[in-house]
Amino acid sequence: MASQADADVAALSFEDALKRLEAIVSRLESGDASLDESITLYAEGDRLRAQCEARLQAAQARIEKITLGQDGQPVGVQPFDAG
Repeated sequence: MASQADADVAALSFEDALKRLEAIVSRLESGDASLDESITLYAEGDRLRAQCEARLQAAQARIEKITLGQDGQPVGVQPFDAG
């Protein structure tokens, strides 16, 4: 069962999750957060990172490459391979 924090992260758009993750990194790098706050921020950042990574992988899986026939006209699609 997902926690409320996980549900909150899942509700964010990719862009909003990335902005929040950047804010967390900035706060942690500043050194102004207490130890308890740093631990809480780190845990939230880890959830945000996982969510962003999952969304990127899902987007990559949906991308297809158009294949062309010998005459240069589109004939179909195949999965995109970034490698």
